[in-house]
Amino acid sequence: MLVEQTGEYSAQAKSSWAGLIQQYRVDPAELDPRVFLSANDNWMEFTLRYVVDYKKRRITKDLLFTRILVEIEETKGRVMLASSTFHLVETPEIKVKLVEATKGSTA
Repeated sequence: MLVEQTGEYSAQAKSSWAGLIQQYRVDPAELDPRVFLSANDNWMEFTLRYVVDYKKRRITKDLLFTRILVEIEETKGRVMLASSTFHLVETPEIKVKLVEATKGSTA
């Protein structure tokens, strides 16, 4: 899916980057589209990394995430999205009474 949306530009970027490496002696960069997974006790987070023309960033992101939602829907419930929001108990109101200090006190 990532390659479908970003592959053509990625190939162009690789070619251009190869020229930069020769001309300016910069380090090689990973330009292939990648998916990274982080997991903790509450959820899994997938991060997409891809090279795209800066003028097409928003539309490419929209196309990718729309496609992800379509693919999730096509699993017929085997993959689902879930989210919960919890409202923690609020701090109770605290009343403070200020008392004027009397002469001779060190308060």
